[in-house]
Amino acid sequence: MTALPGETPGTGGTDTPQDVVSPPDEAGAQEPAADPGPTGDGGEAADSASTEAGAADSPSTEAGAADSPSTEAGAADSPSTEGVDAEPRSDEAGAADASAAPELSQAQAELAAQRELRERIEQRKAAKAAPIAAGAGLSGTAADLLAAVRAVESGEKTGSAFFASPAPAQAPRRPAPAAAQPSRTPAPQAAPAPQAASPEALDAVRAVLAEGGAPEALARPAVGALGEPAAELLRTDPWQLLAVPGVRPEQADGFARALLGADCGPDDGRRTAALVGWVLERAALQGHTALDAEAVRAALAERAVSDPGAAVREAVEEGVALLFQEGGDEEPDETEADADGTDEGDLAPDADTPREPVRILLGLDRYALAEESLADGLARLVNTCEKAADWAEAAAAAPSPSAAELIRTTAAAGLVAHSGGEAARAEPAALIAAARGLGLRAFGAAHSEDGRRRLAEAVGDPDTAVTLVGLLSGAQGPGRDEDGALALDLLVVLDAPQLDVEGAAVLVEALADGARLVLSGDPGVLGSAGAGRVFADVLAARTCPQVVSRTPDPGPIGELVSGIGIGELNQVDAPGKEVVIVPVRDAGEAVHRTVQLVADSVPRAFSIPADETQVITVGHGGAAGTRVLNEALKQRLNPGPGRFGGFDPGDRVVHVPAPGRAVPGVVRFADAEGLHLDCGGVPVVVPQERVEPSVRHGWALSAHQAAGMRWPAAVVVLPGDAAQGLSRPWVYTAFGRGERHLSVVHGVDQALSHAVAQVPAQERTTRLRPLLEALPTPDAAS
Repeated sequence: MTALPGETPGTGGTDTPQDVVSPPDEAGAQEPAADPGPTGDGGEAADSASTEAGAADSPSTEAGAADSPSTEAGAADSPSTEGVDAEPRSDEAGAADASAAPELSQAQAELAAQRELRERIEQRKAAKAAPIAAGAGLSGTAADLLAAVRAVESGEKTGSAFFASPAPAQAPRRPAPAAAQPSRTPAPQAAPAPQAASPEALDAVRAVLAEGGAPEALARPAVGALGEPAAELLRTDPWQLLAVPGVRPEQADGFARALLGADCGPDDGRRTAALVGWVLERAALQGHTALDAEAVRAALAERAVSDPGAAVREAVEEGVALLFQEGGDEEPDETEADADGTDEGDLAPDADTPREPVRILLGLDRYALAEESLADGLARLVNTCEKAADWAEAAAAAPSPSAAELIRTTAAAGLVAHSGGEAARAEPAALIAAARGLGLRAFGAAHSEDGRRRLAEAVGDPDTAVTLVGLLSGAQGPGRDEDGALALDLLVVLDAPQLDVEGAAVLVEALADGARLVLSGDPGVLGSAGAGRVFADVLAARTCPQVVSRTPDPGPIGELVSGIGIGELNQVDAPGKEVVIVPVRDAGEAVHRTVQLVADSVPRAFSIPADETQVITVGHGGAAGTRVLNEALKQRLNPGPGRFGGFDPGDRVVHVPAPGRAVPGVVRFADAEGLHLDCGGVPVVVPQERVEPSVRHGWALSAHQAAGMRWPAAVVVLPGDAAQGLSRPWVYTAFGRGERHLSVVHGVDQALSHAVAQVPAQERTTRLRPLLEALPTPDAAS
């Protein structure tokens, strides 16, 4: 094999953009939820000059093309600095235990204080109060949260309108049911589409956009973001345009000046409130569920807000954001985010009393609710399951010591965290098989259809393996009981690092008391596309037993990836050319070599057809990004005129039905219904109006999109301008996607070894870990 480059550090970059207030270059096809949505290319708003600094897109530097002949297979990585896509946002939340403790825990006190804060906010804004509609098929907090989220997403209400009073005490959770309902699998599936906007609403929004000098193409996404009253909202508050994906502050400023004239200024309360929300939304795209108040004030100052502290305080009073305190003993009041930027350390009531440092955080209400609900739900599972179950015989028959340990641990706990690499996926499979042998309703949920297929093969029973989306929708798995809970006794969630906080909250709320939950995954891979770091927070909080697999990944690829996981880029012995490095000089040569590898070298050397080889690159833009690579690969592998929205039968595509979900597929045909895809054996019909924003060519994907899936061969493309997008989790994820063969099209010199050794995962600011640590979990492992 060709050896990997040396260990001398270069000049690598981070895996995701660090400036949380700058929008990504474009939303990726998958990296929509930790990648923004698939369309990403939001229309430009007004083009007048802005009075404050705008968010700059990160340009990709194109390198010249040069051919370099070679017969070995290599991997191509496309440079791009695009942000991580935003993940599917499930908006139901879990419910807390109803039994009252003699004393409030720290977390419960925090929740009570938050509810009081929301009540004070709502008293000031009583005009915005509205009742919460009941959620179909759910009860308690989940029903309320679902109704609230739907109303916010449709534009019927603002987020603050749902906090008219503290949350009522909840009734005791239902017990696990005795019988399951049969699952129902629809076929073919119609791709989910946003709620259709009325022609009248679209016409009204187009008129307002035209008056403000904004493109009419923003009309439909504006109605999608703001709801039917979008025209009225935009006329009275033009900065609401920032709620539309792709619109930047300077564009919203130009739109506002055109509509308001002299009444428009940089310190307008409508502008500053919208900017606070925009900053927090951009932070969520980077995975944060909350942001340090000082970072928000700094972002406002960069955008010509003269008094950022007052702007933050007003935004909190308006219900745009919620205020949280980490450390110390008291809940913050909204006045603490004051105009003069009071230092958080000055918030102590007595300056002479020693106390731990206080950190003030700002967050959007939906992420706050999701984290609080998730923490309560996990504590409920920990404390309500049967601890005396005897699974000793099943553990003795386990295929490996690590599998036996996982079975024994799960028998005595309601929540278990299991970590390991690809080979360790056999251990959750053994657990599911053992539990079913004991008569339990055990199921495994994977992130992707590919993961579901691999799990079904490992368990030996296809009915036990589902995708997480299929499980929650009812299309796969056991269905729901009469109370709306999933009819199961044990659920193993694989690819747990891909769980965002909102999706996790929905999942935990759907589990009955007494059910067991195992979160299993590889901590080294890229995190979720959506906000939060659920798996990492559960591991760090140590509120449940943890099982670390001792099963190593086999072969040269497994050895290489295992070394990357601990920060070492080692040369590995690959006598069968399982790992091949193809050096390139520039992006043009990288594209040329990638096409050669996929179309000729890999099929000839390893008998792996082109449609089973996946190209992975850093991002979507740039001279060797997914767009350029997909265009070149289509011309070579399936040339055609693009008869339906740029696609032809036989094209490999990636379908993004919701932000953060990337579903690989193949185009079959198109008709009046839309574009017909085959997504892992499941027929999907994408309506014509949804093709452009939700379907992209898929010969080349980003590493975020490829997470949770594997192919017989992977070609990872690393052109020179990709260096700033590299990190250890990115390299670990990309290099681990190939089962039999890995080619690396390498043009970043020492930046690769530098990234592996010195660029760890980007930190995400979340509140889940302290919430988990504070909740009462007497049976959790220390």
